[in-house]
Amino acid sequence: MIVAEQLTKRFGARTAADRVSFTVERGEVVGLLGPNGAGKTTVIRLLAGVFPPTSGQALVDDLDVVASPLAARRRLGYAPERPALHREMTVAGFLEFVAGMKDAGGRRARRAAAAAAIERAALRDVGDERIGTLSKGYHQRVGLAQALVGDPPILLLDEPTGGLDPARSVETRRLIRALAEEHAVLVSSHALAEVEGLCDRVVILHRGRVLAADRPAGLAARLRQTSRIEVEAAAPGDALAAALAAVPGVRHVDLVARANGHARCRVEVEPGEDVRARLAADVTGRGWGLLALAPLETSLEEAFLALVGPER
Repeated sequence: MIVAEQLTKRFGARTAADRVSFTVERGEVVGLLGPNGAGKTTVIRLLAGVFPPTSGQALVDDLDVVASPLAARRRLGYAPERPALHREMTVAGFLEFVAGMKDAGGRRARRAAAAAAIERAALRDVGDERIGTLSKGYHQRVGLAQALVGDPPILLLDEPTGGLDPARSVETRRLIRALAEEHAVLVSSHALAEVEGLCDRVVILHRGRVLAADRPAGLAARLRQTSRIEVEAAAPGDALAAALAAVPGVRHVDLVARANGHARCRVEVEPGEDVRARLAADVTGRGWGLLALAPLETSLEEAFLALVGPER
């Protein structure tokens, strides 16, 4: 598992990480989410042992990355956002070199470790190509492959889909989900949709601090200030909006669509109120056809903005 315990990192007068704490269990993907400059990369580098924390502790697979740096690094795979690649080497040659650096064994073992990483990262078609001739997207995948060499139990992935086209991004997310079955995976991202669809839990960072940590749906529910219901009816738009606004327990109504005698409204409800039956009764009581009435879930994006504000 991965443990960040009160991790703090200062660079001169600037605090890049401020008492950051969270855990990642084997079998799950946890996302570090935050705007650029939030401290995500700093936290991942602290866990990877790139530099020591000013205070606090970083553990990977029960090993302190400061007290036992070599043993800890053998237990983790780290894919930085901008991987340092030997551009003159072939993909297979580079991954064999990485396997040697990870003490994978003799030549046959190194080749096997490189081949397994190539297979997992879907690099078979470029295994014999020089890295310098490949696109940025392939560079990102080679960086992921080097983290997979040796099949370490801990994976630290900094913006793993950056630079990938949509198809490769989907493929990479599927790979990460599959890896989570037997690994503890920490992924950093500023892409809300990616984290929401990929991660079991989310840790939101802003200005080096943890603002919230929860499952995506739980985080959204915790930050929901009002319940919201979408109502669609065979009714004039303005009349439907006015009628719904008059129902007891309704805070606000927005008319979001109207066409061909139909209208759709978004209804905000006072906290703790369940007005669905009242809304349905009001619509049908006026002789309008009720076409849809369903609660709306708060998205992770809305929860994120509620925490850090619109300034990214």
